[in-house]
Formats: sequence, structure tokens, C-alpha cells
Amino acid sequence: MKVAVVGASGLVGQKMLQVMSERNFPVKELLPVASQRSVGKLISYKEKDFPIMSMEEAIDAKPDIAFFSAGGSVSLEYAPKFADVGTVVIDNSSAWRMDTGKKLIVPEVNGSVLRIDDRIIANPNCSTIQMVVALKPLHDAFKIKRVIVSTYQSVTGSGKGAVDQLEGERAKEPVDMVYPHRIDMNALPHIDVFQENGYTKEEMKMVNETVKIMGDDSIKVTATCVRIPTIGGHSEAVNIEFENEYELDRIHSLLSKAPGITLIDDPNKNEYPMPLSAHDKDDVFVGRLRRDESQPKTLNMWIVSDNLRKGAATNTIQIAEYMIKHSLIY
Repeated sequence: MKVAVVGASGLVGQKMLQVMSERNFPVKELLPVASQRSVGKLISYKEKDFPIMSMEEAIDAKPDIAFFSAGGSVSLEYAPKFADVGTVVIDNSSAWRMDTGKKLIVPEVNGSVLRIDDRIIANPNCSTIQMVVALKPLHDAFKIKRVIVSTYQSVTGSGKGAVDQLEGERAKEPVDMVYPHRIDMNALPHIDVFQENGYTKEEMKMVNETVKIMGDDSIKVTATCVRIPTIGGHSEAVNIEFENEYELDRIHSLLSKAPGITLIDDPNKNEYPMPLSAHDKDDVFVGRLRRDESQPKTLNMWIVSDNLRKGAATNTIQIAEYMIKHSLIY
């Protein structure tokens, strides 16, 4: 494959290159793309250096696949130009997620909806990805009515500047503020911008994207998203109300066999998912499974995943792998 990585110098772009290398993604020719000021600088991939090129040069090269992680405005402008030359674009921004003409894909959940004529495919929000991977086998078995989710999200979800702010605050050094408040020793119930309904954009992404990915608008979702001073990944406390009764043993069995999930659930041994245990891994980690004793047919669980990997780079690469496997890229 001739592969373009748009936003190759950013946190997610760098993680995409790492994941591509680890998974031996079939790259015949690599086309790293970044902002105009980065053109000509070198990007390392599999111990070789590649010069960063401009967007126009990459489009002229007609890559088979373009992985985008350069922000919504860049995706809106350039993804259609890549698609027009026959490139399959897999976009990590929010630009196309709720476009009714574009697929929003988590391969373990809804990869089967992909078709050979899909040319711009949206990668979901990181918090949504890890949640729907865990919800899918449970919805198939018991039918989900309602989900209440509270997130505890890593600063890496805001980019390198946020990591620099956290590390600078811990070192008691002057910092450029990415967040409106200190993040070290703090928790900010504020991710992305506030909407007219009082929810943040991040919270509404989880509501709307979950319904689209699961393909069932009867599922009701409400979310509270919180930024915390961690690096390794995002955590979520999820309360799920089912249409049908369940047994905890059956929940354990379903999740332990589901693709992309690692079940860690032995409180007696202090074993449960944490950002440290998920860091730099591709799976979604699930634990703290317990019945909600306040109402029937309701389950509590804890979900953790590395937001730069399964929440962004890995899911993007997995979409392309799925398309290659099913001969959806020509």
C-alpha cells in the first residue's frame, strides 16, 4: 500500500506510525504529511527517515490510504480531495463523524457496514470507542436500554501542550496553559466546549456517536466527562440498564470471549483495570463488574483503554486492516 499519514508529526500521528510498524501494516511507500512549516523535516519509520511533504504533493501521489489526524478543519478541506483521486481516507477528527453519508467505525462493533465505495471513513471519539467495544456483546445478549457514563480522561487526549502543562506544573515551572485551570492535583469537569444544553461537546459526542455506531437509536446515553492528571489512558464508570435480566457469570463469559477486550476483575486480589495497566496496549480493559442494587436489570462496570492507541491510532489502523482483509480497498 502507498500510505499517507496526515498530521505525522503530532502525538496521534506519531502513534499511528508506531502502531503501523508494530502490526506490520503493508506499507510499500510512506507519505508523511504535516503543516507547511514542517515540510522537509524528517520523520522516522522502521529505522528509515522520510521527508515530510505538503498536502498537495501527497494528493498528487494518489495514495491507496490516507490516515488523517490533523484537526477537523484540515479534514473538511482535504479529505474530499484525497477521496477524489481514489484514496480511502480514515479520519481521526470529529469532522465527519455525524455526517449521515459517512460511516463511523469500530471494527469489533460495526465493521460489517463498510463497503467498497466508502472513501471517507470516520474514526470515533476515543471515549466512545472503548465504551462501545464493551457494550456490543452485552447489547447483543441483553439489549441495552440506557447508559450512564462518567469519564476520567488522560491529558494526552488534549495533545502535547497539555502533557507539557501537567509536567511543568509538577516541576513547579512556568507553563503555557492549555486548560482554563491547573490540571495537576485537580480534576476538570470540562472537556471541549460547553453547548447550549449545558453539556460539553465531548459529552454529546459520546451520546450521539454511541447510537450511530451501535445502530440502535433506542439506546439512551448520558455522560459526564472529566479531565484528570493521568497519562496512560482514559477510564470510565459505566452504568448499563438492560431490557432483559442477566447473570453476572454470563456477563463475565461474554466479555472474556469478546474481541478486543481483556477482562481484569478480581477485587479480592486488587485486580482491576487502571491507566497504568492499559498504557501502550491495544485492548479495552474491563472490570469491577457488579450488579446495580438500586434497580433491576442494571450493571456497573469500569472500562479503561489507552486513548492514543485503541482510542485513536490503533482503531484507525484496524479499520484499514479490516478493509484490506475484506477486499474493500482497490
